[in-house]
Formats: sequence, structure tokens, C-alpha cells
Amino acid sequence: QVQLVESGGGLVQAGGELRLSCAASGRTFTGYFMGWFRQAPGKERDLVAAITWGSWTYYADSVKGRFTISRDNAKNTMNLQMNSLKPEDTAVYYCAAAAPGSGSLHDRLSYDYWGQGTQVTVSS
Repeated sequence: QVQLVESGGGLVQAGGELRLSCAASGRTFTGYFMGWFRQAPGKERDLVAAITWGSWTYYADSVKGRFTISRDNAKNTMNLQMNSLKPEDTAVYYCAAAAPGSGSLHDRLSYDYWGQGTQVTVSS
């Protein structure tokens, strides 16, 4: 059974930092690309950052220069370092994984596996 488990969310003041982690298990993730999405109340689930097996990265414009995505293929883990957090970063953050050939890493529908989400709240 494939599982993606996020950790590291919490409450932080504006300007602070958090580090999210995602641990994947249940299968081999060779070639998978992985991503972090977020969903605020009443809004759609949007891609924040994504990373390929070879560590090519993508960032949404809203987080460029503040967030850093990384992965450890040997450990099946992925991290999201979030610095200079803003109140508008408040959301539930989800990690996701997409099999090779699933489609564009920018497309939410390409992702086959999802974690349960972790809440990030940034106070002003």
C-alpha cells in the first residue's frame, strides 16, 4: 500500500520559517516526480513546487526565492523549506507523487498518490 505522510506543519509568525517533510513508502518511486500542493479554505488545490527524479525543480511565482524543494531518492523523502512566510501562505499543504509518463508535473491530475495534508498557519 502506497503511503505519503507529511510532517512539519504548524503555526508561525509572518517572516518565520517552517520545513515540511514527506515520507513515501509502499513501492519503488524510481522516475517519479513529486510535488507540494496547497489548498486554502474556499480555494483550489494549487501547485507550490515540484521536483523530478533528477532534481529539476519548478516553483510557483508566489513562492520563488522563499521556498526550496528537495528530495532524497535513496530514502524516498521530499522536503519543502519555507522561509519568509507570509499570511497568504496559510493553507493545508499536500505532498504528491506522479509516475513516469503521467503527464505534466504542473497538472494536479497527473499525480497518482497524495498525502493526508499538514496545516500551515502564518499569523500576521
